[in-house]
Amino acid sequence: MARYRLHCVGASGNSFKVALFLNCAGIDWEPVGVDFAGGETRDAIWRHETNQMGEIPVLEVEGRYLSQSGAILLWLAETHGVFGPSSAEERFETARWLLFDNHKFTGNFAAHRVLQSMTPAPLHPDVLAYMRARVQSAFSIVDEHLANRRFILGDRPTIVDFSLVGYLYYPVEETGFDLCTAFPAIDAWRARIAALPGWRPPYEMMPVGNSLPVVRSATATLRS
Repeated sequence: MARYRLHCVGASGNSFKVALFLNCAGIDWEPVGVDFAGGETRDAIWRHETNQMGEIPVLEVEGRYLSQSGAILLWLAETHGVFGPSSAEERFETARWLLFDNHKFTGNFAAHRVLQSMTPAPLHPDVLAYMRARVQSAFSIVDEHLANRRFILGDRPTIVDFSLVGYLYYPVEETGFDLCTAFPAIDAWRARIAALPGWRPPYEMMPVGNSLPVVRSATATLRS
């Protein structure tokens, strides 16, 4: 059995954040599929035994079940001494960007993706426009920040990069965002991360479980 087992599905960008760390750090791990679309994470037994919060990813470590991608990344960086903050200032910046990511960057983008292409019926255009505006606002902040930086905290990748980039490799047909056109600094940054040894796209890295199906292709893209 691998040292770490990551309970996940291919469509989960939050799971990909952890998988990307593990692969890039050269750590022995394996994906464990979850029937997310079938409601496994809502099952009372699954919540009791695996994660009371009813979410993925879950990192299984010697009988422990660790949840919340940001917390897992912090634990992995500290445990293995890689991709973590190297000073008190970087520790503060790491916490600041991880909170921003979960609250605004990933939080809005992941929700928009589901509403855009994975809900049974199309959303009211005004609701989708509201969500797109929130995504654009958060992405504009990161795009400006990356205009003169190779990575979020400077010249080297850290868990902050793995966290923010989690949903940025899914196809535009799912997300409705053409990052190449709308956010060039983000697009260049995600290309630098994709050049790291160990990077693989999410559906290839986590070919397991049962993800929410894409029921319609995005027909509109955001542009700056």
